[in-house]
Amino acid sequence: MLHTSTNPLDLPDTDPFEVARDAAGRIAELTGVERHDIALTLGSGWGKAADLLGETVAEVPAAEVVGFSAPAVPGHVGSLRSIRLANGKHALVIGARTHYYEGHGVRRVVHSVRTAAATGASVMVLTNGAGGIKEHWTPGTPVLISDHINLTADSPLEGATFVDLTDLYSSRLRGLAREVDASLDEGVYVQFRGPQYETPAEVQMAKTIGGHIVGMSTALEAIAARQAGMEILGFSLITNLAAGIQKTPLSHAEVIEAGKNAEGVIGELLARVVASL
Repeated sequence: MLHTSTNPLDLPDTDPFEVARDAAGRIAELTGVERHDIALTLGSGWGKAADLLGETVAEVPAAEVVGFSAPAVPGHVGSLRSIRLANGKHALVIGARTHYYEGHGVRRVVHSVRTAAATGASVMVLTNGAGGIKEHWTPGTPVLISDHINLTADSPLEGATFVDLTDLYSSRLRGLAREVDASLDEGVYVQFRGPQYETPAEVQMAKTIGGHIVGMSTALEAIAARQAGMEILGFSLITNLAAGIQKTPLSHAEVIEAGKNAEGVIGELLARVVASL
């Protein structure tokens, strides 16, 4: 029996995969949908896509599902939504992302992904709002994630768990996305610990080691999704140029505004991509 007085993922002896299975069972109970086929984590600027995917069967507060908590970041809706797609399959839309910088530990950061896998989802779509290093990426530009560099110095894998990350961000799914929009560019995402924005020197370091996008999420979730056997598609919305590339100060308000300005276009894009998967 799981503890209810605290998040069970905070207890070192708890099996995080058992918590994910219990969470999946609770989602099935609350939504009336026994199995979900695809899951999406909607980051800053991507929330509008949920309204365009199909028919919402149910929407529940994430905090009502074991292991989840209310989001700590403005721009995240804090709900789990079950959507029936036009092809009859079901998508689980996760609007309750736990960020690494919140200090709750990696288990809670990747719980949503493990839960999605436990619901039956074989495809995980991870989205975020991020800073761009390529100067021609203007705010509002959607970019496919081709690979990542994890600078958190942490991992969701525990013990001697060796997982191959070759083609982590599926080339097959990126190809399908380009069939929807041939103009989509791609780049390597670099996850920093946060919550402070990167310094200009750190951005130059990321560029030197092969990065094109900087942010504070996604990489740890992608590793957990691959461990769970899921195929992963990653999207970044460029909300600003990264520090040093952009000459003006960075702010979270800027991120939210860029996401809001772009949400209609990128929401429609993501809906079309999901329909093609």
